[in-house]
Amino acid sequence: MRKPSLIVTIVRKGWGQPVLEASVKAGATGGTVLFGRGIGVNEKDTIFGIPIEPEKEIVLTLVPEEAAEGILDAVVREVELNEPGRGLAFIVPVTKVVGIPHIETQTSE
Repeated sequence: MRKPSLIVTIVRKGWGQPVLEASVKAGATGGTVLFGRGIGVNEKDTIFGIPIEPEKEIVLTLVPEEAAEGILDAVVREVELNEPGRGLAFIVPVTKVVGIPHIETQTSE
């Protein structure tokens, strides 16, 4: 992969799979889902006065730089990230990647 980018998508628990499916359908070769906790301005729920820290799924998708924008757009449409409380996503440039020989051989052919 000549110039990779990392798409980071943070969504509520249970929404990681739709993010993965949308990104693969748009051209990504896969992704990784991590679990976390957090709270945003739209997530201030409590139970008996005790604040709840909502569970999150963080989806990491490594893609070629030239495909990143289109893949991100597909994810935004699929999980409606433009709606309040749905999550967020961003693209990070990556300077070096190792351990992906299966992708390296696909892009050099």
